[in-house]
Amino acid sequence: MNDERHTIVRVINVKKDFPLGRQTVRVLKGVDLEIMAGEYISIMGPSGSGKSTLFNMIGGLDKPTDGKVFIDEVDISQLDAYELAWLRNRKIGYIFQTFNLIPVMTALENVTLPMTFAGMHGDDAQDKGIELLKLVGLGERFQHKPLELSGGQQQRVAIARSLANDPAIILADEPTGNLDLSTGAEIIELLKMLSAERGVTVISATHDYKMLNVSDRVVWIRDGMIDRIENRDELDISVGGITEVEGAPA
Repeated sequence: MNDERHTIVRVINVKKDFPLGRQTVRVLKGVDLEIMAGEYISIMGPSGSGKSTLFNMIGGLDKPTDGKVFIDEVDISQLDAYELAWLRNRKIGYIFQTFNLIPVMTALENVTLPMTFAGMHGDDAQDKGIELLKLVGLGERFQHKPLELSGGQQQRVAIARSLANDPAIILADEPTGNLDLSTGAEIIELLKMLSAERGVTVISATHDYKMLNVSDRVVWIRDGMIDRIENRDELDISVGGITEVEGAPA
């Protein structure tokens, strides 16, 4: 693709305030960030640093108090509720720490639900859903409901669902947070493979240092601001180095 390196996300001087009793707490204090199409980005920082708030701004799940967020040059703060829902459904896939699968639905039904919202029905949605479940290694479990699957398998269903409408961006919020080390590593490798093979931009808010091995860049957030941005080749990802990363959460 000729445009695969274009800027897909632009965050310009984003500030976010939250009311706390009679006071107002500024959680984001003026964040600027550009993310290129096809990048694998990890947003890392201590709890309370603002990384989840920034993540929600990028995903259109919340609006900034001040500043702008552009997705493919569209200022999402200017969209009405319908337009924002349309953009989120077609441009962005979401993966959550708690999987957020619908328990009464099968894996296949969970995966095809976003397709139904986008207007795809019938055999086309079924066929695409099964292909996506095969892609994440669950082709034979498509009729199982979430409680009949392990945590890692549920997260694989969530990843397949995030790909339902061929999004340009996948937003993964602590995608390994509820998984054991081995399963978490498998999920990280799966996300990296999807980024590399499909050209999908992966943006993850995470505490998981295994993400450092696969991220193109790591955005370190501290006290509502970007502390630094490091390319993968600048990171010290040895076991000893990880424990000494400045600003790392305990």
